Amino acid sequence: MNILITQGRLMDASQQLDQVQDLYISAGKIVGIGEAPTGFKPDQTLDAQGKWVLPGLVDLCARLREPGSEYKATLLSELRAAMAGGVTSLACPPDTDPVLDEPGLVEMLKHRAKSQALAHVYPLGAVTRQLEGQLLTEMYALTAAGCVGFSQADAAIVDTQVLWRAFEYAATFGYTLFMRPEDPYLAKNGVAHDGEVASRLGLKGIPAAAESIALQTMLRIAQATGAKLHIARVSTAESVELIRQAKQAGMTVTADVSIQHLHLTDMDIGFFDSMVHLKPPVRTQRDRDALRAGLLDGTLDAICSDHTPVDDDAKALPFAESHPGASALELLLPLTLKWSAQAKLSPLQALAKVTQIPARILGVSAGTLQTGATADVVIYDPEMEWRVDGRALISQGKNTPFVNHSLSGKVTATITQGNLVFQQETMQLNSQS
Repeated sequence: MNILITQGRLMDASQQLDQVQDLYISAGKIVGIGEAPTGFKPDQTLDAQGKWVLPGLVDLCARLREPGSEYKATLLSELRAAMAGGVTSLACPPDTDPVLDEPGLVEMLKHRAKSQALAHVYPLGAVTRQLEGQLLTEMYALTAAGCVGFSQADAAIVDTQVLWRAFEYAATFGYTLFMRPEDPYLAKNGVAHDGEVASRLGLKGIPAAAESIALQTMLRIAQATGAKLHIARVSTAESVELIRQAKQAGMTVTADVSIQHLHLTDMDIGFFDSMVHLKPPVRTQRDRDALRAGLLDGTLDAICSDHTPVDDDAKALPFAESHPGASALELLLPLTLKWSAQAKLSPLQALAKVTQIPARILGVSAGTLQTGATADVVIYDPEMEWRVDGRALISQGKNTPFVNHSLSGKVTATITQGNLVFQQETMQLNSQS
C-alpha cells in the first residue's frame, strides 16, 4: 500500500522538522519527504492541507485491562481508542490478572496485540512475583518474551533489601525500572491529597511526603547500584525538586507526569466528583505549577496518559469507595497541546514529550517521521473545536474528569505500519480482528 499525504504541516521533534511538505509511505515505511521517490505511485492520497502531520504518539503508561478485567475494557476497545487518540505505541504496566510475571503471559499479550494490527504494545514485566514485593521475577526470561522494562505498577516494595536486589539485577543487565514512588503506610486507605480540600470533605488524605520519602529511597539505591530508573507519574513539588537535584548530580534518571496532573488540582474534586479520583491523587495548585515548571526545564522528561478505564458502576460509588483512574488515550494529544499553549511552549517542543522522548525512554524505534522509519503517522486538525463527551469516547472506559471541557484540535486520521486504520471524518476504523 502506497500512501501520499499532501500539503500537511510536518512536525517532528526528532529532526527539528516543522514545514509544509508531502509525505510518502510505502510497504509500511516512510520513504520520502518533500519529493516523491522514483517510481512512487500512490494507492491512496490524503489531503492534509491546514492540518498537522505528526509521528504517532508514544505513551509510557496505558492499562489495556487484558488479561483479567475485560468487564472494564478489552484489548480491542482500548487499542481502537489509542488509534482515535493518535497513540501508535504504548507501554502497559504489569498489574493485569494474572500479573505479567511469567514469559507465557507476556507472549500471549504480545500475540493478541499484534493480531489486532493497531498500536504497538510494549509490556512492562513485574519486578516481583504477583507484585507482592517479596520474590524477584525472572527478568531475563521476561525480556526475552518481549518486556521492555520492569515495574511494580501501583504496588510498593516495602522490603528495601528486595528493592536493592531488584535494582542490582536490573543494573547488571541494563534493564530500566519504571517505578511509581509511594510509601504504602503513609498512603494507606488514602483517596485524596492530604490538604484543605480532603479535610473539608472528610476524605482520608495521602500526604505529599508519601511520594517524596519513597522517591528518596529509590534515588539513593539507584545511585548506589547504577540502575536505570524512570520515575513514573510524579505528582508533587517535592518530588520534582528531588529529581532536579538528582539530575544536577549527574544521575541517569528520567521521569514522567500524567496529563491529568498537568491540568487538575484537588480543587477539581468539587463536591465528591469521583471522576477526579486518581492514583496518585491530584494535588495542590503549587504542586501542579511545579510539575509544569519541571516539564519546561527538563526535570520531567515526558507526559503519559496514565489511561485507566473503569466501569460505570465502580465510578458511580461514593468518592472514597469509587475506583481510581481516568480514560485518557483519546485526550492525550489535545490536552498536551493545550498545556503547551498555556505555557507558551512551541508545539514542536511539546510534541517531543509524547513522541521522541518517551520512545527513547522505552528504548524502542518510534516517535519519528524520519525516512526509513516505520510509518506510524497521525494527521491532526488543530482548529477543530469539540466538547468532551464521555459517552462518545471509543474507550470502553467512559471515565474522564474532562467531561464537558472544550478542546481545540483533534486527530482526524491515524496510520500504523503503513495502514490507514482510523479516519475521523467517517469514523472509519479498520482492524484485522
